[in-house]
Amino acid sequence: MNEAQIKNIVEAALMASGKPLSIDSMLSLFEEADRPESKTIREVIEKIQADYTDRGIKLNQVASGYRIQVRPAYSAWVSRLWQERPPRYSRALMETIALIAYRQPITRGEIEEIRGVSVSTNIIKTLLERGWARVVGHRDVPGKPEMFGTTREFLDYFDLKSLDELPTLGEIQDFDSLNVELDLQDPNGPASVRSMPAAVSQNTPSEEMSGESTAVQTAEIEPQPLRVVSTESAAAEPPAENLPGSIASDPDSVEESGDKSIA
Repeated sequence: MNEAQIKNIVEAALMASGKPLSIDSMLSLFEEADRPESKTIREVIEKIQADYTDRGIKLNQVASGYRIQVRPAYSAWVSRLWQERPPRYSRALMETIALIAYRQPITRGEIEEIRGVSVSTNIIKTLLERGWARVVGHRDVPGKPEMFGTTREFLDYFDLKSLDELPTLGEIQDFDSLNVELDLQDPNGPASVRSMPAAVSQNTPSEEMSGESTAVQTAEIEPQPLRVVSTESAAAEPPAENLPGSIASDPDSVEESGDKSIA
């Protein structure tokens, strides 16, 4: 069997499988007498990837193997083929799966301790049923709580080969745009400081921050010496309105005469 035939068989299998195929799965397509080497399969995969360079689909490697998928640039058009709306995930669910991914193995109690709120049983059930999380063992403490970890299906869904490809917290900077992409709702509402654009939060401080901002501005100004002007020395002193930072000792006389002011 020549390489062109092997390439066509592998490509057809990838198109028909509906799921990622590993190298071993591709080798199992051939009879033992005609079975190529793993090196040949990898070479064929590289050629298919090169063929798809300028097309709307690509041959991508994920945790479970290789799959043919639509390029993200064309997903908006292709998604119109399905009538049902894509699933929407709550902030609580995404926070839970994120903690499992970054801190696995982790128990439900540890997730609740980090988040500060209880984890709904429905969230754990949803993650297990969807195949994003699985029970990897039990913590050796009283009660033997279950420990959770992620699965290959989780990596496949997010187009990852391994957990090493997860972004670090330092790389995640724009949390507001991330919330929009995941369609998450902010529990503090749209007016919270966290959801305010950077330009607004810098130039227009919120009410709870105004006191702090004023204190900072006041501290930056060098304090001026205070001078007390009495009614007896007013004639000898320059007019109070020309003295910066002066304070009259008799407020009533200021209001009546109008020749003294508080700077």
